[in-house]
Amino acid sequence: MQIDLDNLASLSLGCTVFAGGGGGDPRIGELSAREAIRRVGPVPVVSIDDCGDDDLVLPCGMIGAPTVMIEKIPNGAEGRVIRETYERHFGRPVKAVMPFEMGGINGVLPVAWAAYAGLPLLDADFMGRAFPELQMLTPHLFGMSGSPAVITDERMQTMIFNTRDNIWLEKLVRNCVASLGGSACGGLYPMTAGQARRPAITGTVSTAIRMGDAIRRGGEDPIATISEVAPVTRLGQGKVVDIQRRTSGGFVRGSAIVEGLGADKGRLFRLEFQNENLVVLEDGEPLATVPDIITLLDLHTAHGIVTEGIRYGQRIEIVAFPAPPIWTTPEGLAAVGPRAFGYDFDYVSVVERHA
Repeated sequence: MQIDLDNLASLSLGCTVFAGGGGGDPRIGELSAREAIRRVGPVPVVSIDDCGDDDLVLPCGMIGAPTVMIEKIPNGAEGRVIRETYERHFGRPVKAVMPFEMGGINGVLPVAWAAYAGLPLLDADFMGRAFPELQMLTPHLFGMSGSPAVITDERMQTMIFNTRDNIWLEKLVRNCVASLGGSACGGLYPMTAGQARRPAITGTVSTAIRMGDAIRRGGEDPIATISEVAPVTRLGQGKVVDIQRRTSGGFVRGSAIVEGLGADKGRLFRLEFQNENLVVLEDGEPLATVPDIITLLDLHTAHGIVTEGIRYGQRIEIVAFPAPPIWTTPEGLAAVGPRAFGYDFDYVSVVERHA
């Protein structure tokens, strides 16, 4: 399998669906990857099992507020700087690139970095979706350190973080990224392929491509087509009638009110997000919560809508996908369940809620 000019758009579309509203708008990443593929050719996609146990893997992507990423775009050389910094640190070459999250720009931009480096992209990531904080990656659940983390901005200002734990890594990197203007590029949780086999959520790149292919095929009921790729639960259909959004502390936080349409006329939904969609409420009761993947789809095209792209008047379908199983373990829920984001209720899977 490889990522080329034909299926890159499908990857980008799939990343908007599995991002759960977060990860940043993938269009900039898609443009960067498209130019890289034009210049140096397609990027091979390989299974983590195809790598040697001692092969050095580079999980990478952008960090910061998605609203900032719309205008503060990377210059294209960040991936090389991060890779070379790790190679000097470990004294050996990076053998493969992987997105640290399969959502938004972070599912696509590593394609460009892999292309320019002449490296394969792993068909895996450490989230299976997108989450807003750096301890919300699967290696954290296995006691693995995110350090050394390498952060660089479009001016090639580069910092290396070695922290006592991943909570401190999140705090210090978030403050750094805020000082750099709200977004930057980073490498996190460097490890060998042998170490990555435990925490990696595999098959996420190829699944995103299949999802994008399904959306591009369309049909009379695009959501039914989507369900052929991943189980999806419809939560409601409506029009965005209010959106509150602010950028602070390196995150985009806010909420949207959706007024029901069609069969859902008379219903009122409230969506709350921190970069990613966290909960959907109706009459104060949750319809779906993290870690399940809550996504707004354009009612007519089924394209995923990132949180910074929510606008008044949009006709949307609110859907949810089951979380990768690792996030529904007690350790996973402690890190990314609703209580981790300050909500006073427990996680119930969307499948169970709407059985």
